[in-house]
Amino acid sequence: MSKYMYSTANLSDKELKDQGNRLFSLRKYEDAIKCYSKAIIKNPTVPSYFTNRALCHLKMKRWDASCQDCRRALDMDSALVKGHFFLGQALLEMENYDEALKHLQRAHDLAREQKLNFGDDIASQLRTARKKRWNFQEEKRIAQEIELMDNNTSELNALFAKIDERRRKRDVPDYLCGKISFEILREPVITPSGITYERKDIEEHLQRVGHFDPVTRVKLTQDQLIPNFAMKEVVDSFLQENEWALDY
Repeated sequence: MSKYMYSTANLSDKELKDQGNRLFSLRKYEDAIKCYSKAIIKNPTVPSYFTNRALCHLKMKRWDASCQDCRRALDMDSALVKGHFFLGQALLEMENYDEALKHLQRAHDLAREQKLNFGDDIASQLRTARKKRWNFQEEKRIAQEIELMDNNTSELNALFAKIDERRRKRDVPDYLCGKISFEILREPVITPSGITYERKDIEEHLQRVGHFDPVTRVKLTQDQLIPNFAMKEVVDSFLQENEWALDY
């Protein structure tokens, strides 16, 4: 331990950050945290030092500590994609679904605006957050309906028995949702890469971000978008059988 302390004693904050990055790549998260902490002590004005430490805390499932570091980073730079992204992940683990969604959506929007390539990482977390919040709300709804039935007379119980189908857990499959807005597809179009998007979402992406497919990063122009009638038929059929999904 003392050898480690001496080896970092005379390093600059940037050198400490670089050392922390090397330790992180070796999955030595505790040692990486120590380096990032020392870098912060030497220069507490660099937001990325806090997000680097926040990611270590995420890896070690220290959700509160990760949240604190992300918030400090965002206080310095509110447009920091990693700050919102890591904060959203930590909040999601803490089952704070609404705030998690807010920060993950912000990370997603900022990454598009800044033309940063996070692959499907942010989008995947956003889909997970939406699904977990939906499931939480569904469990709450089912519990309330069951309680209502238990508190009513046998005559009303007979009436409520008719809604057993509605009381079942409801879910919207991921493939019926757009990959940008994550809402149910209403006007699906397909790209030459075989990816289906909501028309208004992909057209906005092409106009505001760039002429490339958000998922495959292959060059893409608006005239290459083809209506996906097969998916439209699947979505319409699902909505006819599941009207509740209109509120999804």
